[in-house]
Amino acid sequence: MHRSALILPASILASLTALAVWLWGFGGADQVARVAAEAQREVQNAMAGALRDLRAGEAGALATLWGLCFAYGFVHAAGPGHGKLVIGGYGAATNVRVGRLAGLAIASSLAQAVTAIILIYTAALLLGWGRTQMTGLADDVLAPLSYVLIGGVGLWLLIRGLRHLRPHQIRDDGHCATCGHAHGPTPEQAQSVNSWRDAVIIVGSIAIRPCTGALFLLILTWRFGIDYAGIIGALVMGLGTASVTVLVAIASGGFRESALQFVGQNYVARLGAWIEICAGGIVFLLASQLALRA
Repeated sequence: MHRSALILPASILASLTALAVWLWGFGGADQVARVAAEAQREVQNAMAGALRDLRAGEAGALATLWGLCFAYGFVHAAGPGHGKLVIGGYGAATNVRVGRLAGLAIASSLAQAVTAIILIYTAALLLGWGRTQMTGLADDVLAPLSYVLIGGVGLWLLIRGLRHLRPHQIRDDGHCATCGHAHGPTPEQAQSVNSWRDAVIIVGSIAIRPCTGALFLLILTWRFGIDYAGIIGALVMGLGTASVTVLVAIASGGFRESALQFVGQNYVARLGAWIEICAGGIVFLLASQLALRA
């Protein structure tokens, strides 16, 4: 492999690593989080106003509310978040089509909204919980648990990359010429089977922690007796979040493809394995730090 072929991939990876270090090592994430939190508070106040107008029967209040829900989801996703961390890390580490990765980002955001809906109506109708208890469960229990699961995703990617570095000579049938066993699935098997397993892992690690804004909306609409507005609003909020995570998915997939096209065909698998190792390591370290902070 020529050194020049590694310059661009290495520089991109170094830039991403430097960004991660600034975000979580030198307080950059806190600065971004403060800006995002202020924007979320402003949108949340506007949502409360739209709910009052909706109860009063004001024309256009419902459309305004749902538009604000989308905006809240967007500004919520613009801050440092675990959803982007998982989707970005998985997209950079895994040979998956960008369209499928974008679909995974949308599914994860909508699943997060569904988790909020299930939590609110289970807690409110069956347990009689209020807002403080629900948000406490989301922030104090589900958030740390989601970070632990995300760290597990990073560790899984890292170990998988290390396994892909093992020097085995593979025959055309996908079996090792040394021992005769298959050390991994063929590309066709990976696309048809592993993608579903991966999808469950990725979506589950993101969806387990519901958005606080969705909880706020659902609690108010439930108390006001306008449940449909809150349920649809939570899903619209998920689409707002997805608008950002889809961009992360496209960027991470593009990074992987651009890195691999600069090396010879004989080195694609090895460089892909190193990308898996680096992406998995970054996801594991950042998720571990977020879990400790939570």
